[in-house]
Amino acid sequence: MANGMGTLYIGASGLRNSQNALNTTANNLANVDTEGYVRQQVYFSDKEYTTFANAAVSKQQAGYGLNIGDVIHARDIFIDKAYRSECGRQAFYETCFTAVDEVQTYYQEMEGKTFQSAMEDFWKSFQEYSKDPSDSVNQDLIVQKAGLFLTRAQSVYAGLKSYQANINVQISNDIDQINKLGHKIQELNQQIAKIEIGGQETAMNLRDERDLALDQLGTLAKISYKENAQGVVTVKVENEYFVDGVHVYEMGKEVDQKTGFITPYWPYLSDLDKGQYDYVYDFNIDISSALNSDIGELKALIMCRGDHWADYSDIEGMGAQEYLDSTNMSVMLDMQAKLDQMMHSIMTSINDLFCPNIQGPAGVTYQDANGNTIDLNSVRVLDTENCAVGSDKELPPRELFTRSGTERYTKVTGSDGNTYYVYNEEDTSDTSMMYSLTSCDINEALKKVETLIPHLKQNGEVDRELGTALVEIWEKNMVGLDPTDPEPVNFKLYYQKMIDGLATIGNVYNKTAESLAGSVLTIDTNRQQVIGVSSDEELTNMIKYQNAYNASSRFMTVISEMIEHIITRLGG
Repeated sequence: MANGMGTLYIGASGLRNSQNALNTTANNLANVDTEGYVRQQVYFSDKEYTTFANAAVSKQQAGYGLNIGDVIHARDIFIDKAYRSECGRQAFYETCFTAVDEVQTYYQEMEGKTFQSAMEDFWKSFQEYSKDPSDSVNQDLIVQKAGLFLTRAQSVYAGLKSYQANINVQISNDIDQINKLGHKIQELNQQIAKIEIGGQETAMNLRDERDLALDQLGTLAKISYKENAQGVVTVKVENEYFVDGVHVYEMGKEVDQKTGFITPYWPYLSDLDKGQYDYVYDFNIDISSALNSDIGELKALIMCRGDHWADYSDIEGMGAQEYLDSTNMSVMLDMQAKLDQMMHSIMTSINDLFCPNIQGPAGVTYQDANGNTIDLNSVRVLDTENCAVGSDKELPPRELFTRSGTERYTKVTGSDGNTYYVYNEEDTSDTSMMYSLTSCDINEALKKVETLIPHLKQNGEVDRELGTALVEIWEKNMVGLDPTDPEPVNFKLYYQKMIDGLATIGNVYNKTAESLAGSVLTIDTNRQQVIGVSSDEELTNMIKYQNAYNASSRFMTVISEMIEHIITRLGG
C-alpha cells in the first residue's frame, strides 16, 4: 500500500516539473528577440530516496520522483569580455571613418566643381590681367574672382567648424549616456544582491539587464570589470573607478569658454578650486591596438573633433613628430589647418607681388607708437622703388587681401628724414593679425574702384612684368603639405594631395572598421551559441516536456485506477 501511494508522488513530481520546464521554455520563446536576454536551461535531478534497511534479501531504495536541480543562466565571461572589447574598438574606427566621410562630403562638392573651378577661375583672371594690366575689365575680374574664391574657402572652413560643433553635441550625449549606464549598473547591483543574498534564487532577468548595460558601456568607452561574491559588479572606465559597491563616479564636463568644446574629466580626482582637471583621456599615449588605446566611441569623437579651431599656425614651423602627435591626430584640425595653410600661401604670395617688401636700411631708426626706438634694418618695409601703384599712384599700393586687425603698413619717418612703410608682421597669437580664412577679406577700396589695383610702374608705364609674375606663382612650388611631406608643391598639386591624403586615411579607417565588424560578428556568433535562444530548439524542448507531462498524467491515472481497484474490490 505504501509503495502504491508513494508512487503518486513520483507522478506528481513529473507533472509539476514538466510544467515548470514548459514555463521556462515558453519564457525563452517569448524573449527570442529581446536584446540582451540569455536563454534559461532546465536541468533535472532525482529527488531523495527512502532506504529499506530490513529488506529480506538486500537493502532496497524507493525514489520520490523528479526535481529541477537548477535553471542554468549560462554566459561565457571570456567571450563577453572579448565581445565588449572588440565592439569598443570597432566603434572607435567606425566613428573615425564617419568623421572623415563627413569632411569628404564638404570637399565632395568642391572636387571638380565648386572649389577647384573657383581656383581655376581665379588663376585665369590673372592670365587675362597679364595680357593688359591696365584694362579695368581685367582688373575687375581679379577682384570678383578673388572674392568668389575666398568666399568658397571660408564657406568650407565654416562647414568644418559647424561639424565640430555637431561632434561636440555627440560628445555631450555620450558622456550623459555613460553616466546613465553607470547609475543603472549600480541600481541593478543592489537589486541583484538583495535577491541573491539567501543563495536560493538567481536574479536572471536583472543580470541580463546589467550585462546589456555593460555591452552598451563597452561600445562607448574602454571598460574593465569584475564581480564579487555578492554578485556586485565593479566597473573601471579608462582604468579609473566608475562604479563600485556604493558609488557611481560620474564623468564631468569641462567647457571651453571660447569654443564651447566639452572635455570629459573625473571630478573625484580633480581639484577644481585650483583649476586642476584629471581628464578621462590622455592623448599623449599612442593610438594602438597593442596598447588598447583605440577603444570607445567617445574617445574617437574627442580625437576627431580636436580641442580648438585650427589655422595654418597649427602646421607652420612644426617638426614631423610634433605634428603627428598634435594636429595630425584630429581629422578636423588637420583639414582646417591644411586648407588655411593653402589659402594663407595664396593670399600672401599675391599680396607680396602687389606690395613687395624688403629689409629696412641699416643705420636708420624710427619711433614706434609706444615711443620705442626701432632699427629699420630689423623690420621689413615696402619696396617703394620697385612696387607698382594703382591709378591714383599713391603709396603704399593696395593689397588684394586684407586682415581685419591691421593695415598692411604703418607709415613712419626715419632718422634720415625719409618716409618708410613698415610692414605689420603677422601675429599667430591674434587671428585678426593673420592672413587666415577667419580674418581676411577682399580690400574694400578695390571693391569700390578696381583701377586702384597695382598695375603701373613708378614712371607711369604699365607693369607687364607684374602680370607675368602673378601668373607664374600658380605654377611655382610654394608650400609643402605638412611636416611629414615638406617638399614644396604648387597650389593645384597641394590641393590634390590634401584631398588624396584625406581619402587615404578614410580608406584606412573604413577597412579597419569593416575588419573589426567581421571580428565582432564572429565573436557574437560564438556568444549566441551560449546565450542565444533558438526557436527550433525551444520548440523541440516544448514537445519533449509536453510529452513528459502527458506521460506523468497517464502514469498517475493508471496508479489511481490500480489503488481504486485494490480498495473497492480486494478490500471488500
